[in-house]
Amino acid sequence: MTNEPFAVWAPKAEQVELMLVEPGSTEQRRLTMVADERGFWRPAEDVPEPPADRPLDYGYLLDGNDTPRADPRARRAPYGVHGLSRTFDPAAHVWSDQPWTGRQLPGGIVYELHVGTFTPEGTLRSAIGRLDHLVELGVTLVELMPVNAFNGPHGWGYDGVLWYAVHEEYGGPAAYQAFVDACHQRGLGVLQDVVYNHLGPSGNYLPEFGPYIADGPSNTWGETLNLDGEDSDEVRRYIIDNVVMWLRDYHVDGLRLDAVHALSDTRATHLLEEMAVEVSALSAFLNQPLSLIAESDLNNPRLITTREGGGYGLTGQWSDDFHHALYVSLTGDTTGYYADFDSLAALGKVFENGFFHDGTHSSFRGRGHGDKIDTLRTPAWRLVVCSDNHDQIGNRADGQRLSGKISPQQLGLAAFVTMLSPFTPMIFMGEEWGASTPWQFFTAHPERELAENIAVGRREEFAQMEWDLSQVPDPQNTQTFLGSKLDWGELERPVHAQLLALYKRLIRLRRTYPDLCDPRFARGSAISNDDEGWLLVERGDVALAVNFRENGVSVDLAGSGRELLTVGEADIADGTVRLAPFSAVAVLRS
Repeated sequence: MTNEPFAVWAPKAEQVELMLVEPGSTEQRRLTMVADERGFWRPAEDVPEPPADRPLDYGYLLDGNDTPRADPRARRAPYGVHGLSRTFDPAAHVWSDQPWTGRQLPGGIVYELHVGTFTPEGTLRSAIGRLDHLVELGVTLVELMPVNAFNGPHGWGYDGVLWYAVHEEYGGPAAYQAFVDACHQRGLGVLQDVVYNHLGPSGNYLPEFGPYIADGPSNTWGETLNLDGEDSDEVRRYIIDNVVMWLRDYHVDGLRLDAVHALSDTRATHLLEEMAVEVSALSAFLNQPLSLIAESDLNNPRLITTREGGGYGLTGQWSDDFHHALYVSLTGDTTGYYADFDSLAALGKVFENGFFHDGTHSSFRGRGHGDKIDTLRTPAWRLVVCSDNHDQIGNRADGQRLSGKISPQQLGLAAFVTMLSPFTPMIFMGEEWGASTPWQFFTAHPERELAENIAVGRREEFAQMEWDLSQVPDPQNTQTFLGSKLDWGELERPVHAQLLALYKRLIRLRRTYPDLCDPRFARGSAISNDDEGWLLVERGDVALAVNFRENGVSVDLAGSGRELLTVGEADIADGTVRLAPFSAVAVLRS
């Protein structure tokens, strides 16, 4: 793609005009554009790029249509996805992060947040005011849910249609740069959640410009991108350039790639591998680590296998199996896809092998699922694990967090198992204090029919999970959005303050004893007892004993040890630990 001002790829168009408007003015300037043989259109007369302090609003008139379309690569969308774009110079920001050398995923702790509900104001600049809380907590990487421009004032962000623009209600691109800068000044890396597997249903005008959309059916969420059909080279470049934009222009430290299993790509070099190659080159140039973390339900080790080993070379991936096994152990819920995780042995297998479904039969899918991780060559930190995340909470019928389903002491067990695992732990915003506010699915689609279709689709999806559909909130109700905002006042209440203190202690412990974050699978083992409800995980010289039941149990430690940290009550004597109900202990062997 050319970097010339106002150039646009529109091979489908027979005629293109550039509309220019001074912000706040009603006077329009229309310029004829000329196409080259590849379908790139440029103004017929020289139009210099406007200075940062005097931006221009602009759009494209395609084939005589008097309604201008936004630039597919627009950096700002001040009038929403249906309006004109505005020029933005990312180089105008004066960065203060020159000493920043990056933040790698190994040894890291991720904190996932949604800008619109993280603070009462719901903006990037207001989020800066809460960064010190994250520093004190001990996290190292802040992961933002999608911030690209989507239709409506609020939503989860996965219905974006202008991937290069930062949602205006969050503060736009300048506020985004200020946020990343503030994170780096505090030693926090930034991961950005991006969506390349589909385009949102409202404001998607890309098909009017070129063959962005693949032939054939859409996926679960919307229209899929043309990654391997005719003229797909430029479509792939559109995605790769977006990857580079976040990492280069906005100084982001890595990307979380949404639902990569929905990327339909039959070319010899998969788009994910192409991304990894490009990001590796940029990492070498910037001389700092850059991460690509996939969300995938395929349990395919190829994603996180190095390119030298025949894989795609991604840095890491989310681990659904860890969440499901832990969730069932805590709640006893075995509906839908939780059914296969109804034994503590499932959680033990995840600790030892990474995946539970590694070729085993999945009752939910009705077939074999996944493949085995090469645990001799794959470090455990490549798997990002959690006890809750935006998907697992928001895609429950009532949008309730774990805190609404289990006791405060059980929340302590969830923290204990997640934070002291050999994987890369992730915390969903508010989890660290047991936030009581729900995290529900919310939208603000102006189109009534679209809103109704989404609500119906969610009810059909929940029916497969055998959930009470009467509990499903209306996504379009503004209260669904407002009720999902964090209540920071909860930190003043003892029960929430105690859980927060536990998270801090667990993170400090993880950084005190190397065995706890040793990524070698061979350094660990797990023993479970379903009848009594306990799990014993050994990580080098540290043993983790957990009692998930409401009855006390005794666990043989096979040797003496010293208590490092206890959740609930534990008594160690003669190589045996007695655990009270819903208790856990970390023990350093003598």
